[in-house]
Amino acid sequence: HSYPACIVYFQQTYTMGDSLSENPSSNLLFDGFIRNLIAGGLAGTSVDVALFPIDTVKTRLQSPDGFWKSGGFNGIYRGIGAAAAGSAPGASLFFTTYEGMKPIVSKKFKSMGIDSEAPVHMTAACLGEVAACSVRVPTEVLKSRMQTNQVGTETLKSTFRLVKAEKGLPFLGGLYNGYSITIMREIPFALIQFPLYEWGKKVWSRYEEKDEISPIKAALVGSISGGIAAAFTTPLDVVKTRLMIGKDNSGYVYKGAVDVVSRISTFESPKVFLSGIEPRVMWISIGGFVFFGAYESFKSILP
Repeated sequence: HSYPACIVYFQQTYTMGDSLSENPSSNLLFDGFIRNLIAGGLAGTSVDVALFPIDTVKTRLQSPDGFWKSGGFNGIYRGIGAAAAGSAPGASLFFTTYEGMKPIVSKKFKSMGIDSEAPVHMTAACLGEVAACSVRVPTEVLKSRMQTNQVGTETLKSTFRLVKAEKGLPFLGGLYNGYSITIMREIPFALIQFPLYEWGKKVWSRYEEKDEISPIKAALVGSISGGIAAAFTTPLDVVKTRLMIGKDNSGYVYKGAVDVVSRISTFESPKVFLSGIEPRVMWISIGGFVFFGAYESFKSILP
């Protein structure tokens, strides 16, 4: 549900779609790409920071300790530094991977007799998500620990040391806890949101008897489709949050996604898989819509 992916879908209709196919090596396109990259990073960071309290509420609702024990409405901005630090680099990695892989993916699809642009954009966007997660996941782990007020997470530095010292990858500890499930969440999210976004635009343009709807209406369609995708992928988000937090309320350390699902099913309740669905849908719906406004504003003031 990353904002860079939203830009990609949006741009296929309103900005870069034509110039990409006409002259991919032009300086104009390169300048446009850099501007989009910077504007996307700034917009994503701005929205992440502005809507951070909603994300904190969602994370605490999904915590094995429950909302109130994890902090309730106190310290609602705990972990904001980690979120802000990962937002722009994640967007940069997404964009560079997406743009780099698109011609390769396009060539491969054409060799298979598939000439449609949609699967190319979606495949390249999914690969972009995989790359972006290499930055996003460590910052999400740190953010989740701080949001749920775990012992030793008073500062970003102390949280980093704590997570790095845990059992996990060599030299990295638990910084990549939940990497696989994050990708498993992002890809279905994109596969739900993108077709809904395209379908919504088509229905609206047909209703207005126009070739395409205005950018602001497209942003609204993107916001609604993002909210629907957010609702359907909430169970995966719950598993991701639990893995990043690392252990349940009895201190049991989760061994993986399957283990999280098993323990929630056995010791808690199936309804736990929908924990935080309301703030998650709200956060992604509002964030997606506001993002487009911020993105266009930053793009217009950049040289």
